[in-house]
Amino acid sequence: MSTSLPGFDEWLNRLLRDCAREAGEDVDTYVARAVGAQMVTDLMRAENPVTKDVLIRLSQAGVFAADAMPDVSDAVNDPDRLQSLYSTGLLDSPPEEGYDRITRAAADALDAPFAAVSLIDTDRQFFKSAVGMEGLAAEERQTPLEESVCQYAVANRAPLVLEDARADPVFKNHPAVQSGAVVAYLGIPLADNAGNAIGTLCVFDTKPRLWGTGHLQIMSDLAQIVAERAFGN
Repeated sequence: MSTSLPGFDEWLNRLLRDCAREAGEDVDTYVARAVGAQMVTDLMRAENPVTKDVLIRLSQAGVFAADAMPDVSDAVNDPDRLQSLYSTGLLDSPPEEGYDRITRAAADALDAPFAAVSLIDTDRQFFKSAVGMEGLAAEERQTPLEESVCQYAVANRAPLVLEDARADPVFKNHPAVQSGAVVAYLGIPLADNAGNAIGTLCVFDTKPRLWGTGHLQIMSDLAQIVAERAFGN
């Protein structure tokens, strides 16, 4: 196990060891997570197409550990919720301008670099529409479920508001937060008339944001339009 970094003096190395210990990690794990997070942030800014693969490999290697998050599998796998999701026929469907207009409106209204209509399946998150992730091929419009923040809004059937997820006692452990891909997040569940949430309309940023009641109202109104379209209301 490493206890120091080349180029760090003794004071910096001692502080490094203290920070790793406070995070409940050894120095190697602490440094690997920091380097991985910087890699993902730089790749995202450059819109490099390998970003998703890097995030998946870092998660699989245990650099960003999903097992520290609450288990919401019972809610995600609820048969009524899944029936509602599958009945829409939206999973694996091609992009549609009607949904794209809504995600663009959400991103513009909240001045957010990323916005999406996400659908939560048993083992994956599928993006019916996305802003800030342009150029994805059809087979890349999804992520493994463990990389999804939206699943928690779906499971709780309530808006999820994170202004700086790195400081949240729960979400600081999320792989997407540890990687730097998501720092601020605002997601509204997309629910049918029975209250079954199939996904979210969300916006997110790689830096902290202050979300106000006006932002929440705009997103709620737009999410209602998405839900009406999805469920044919």
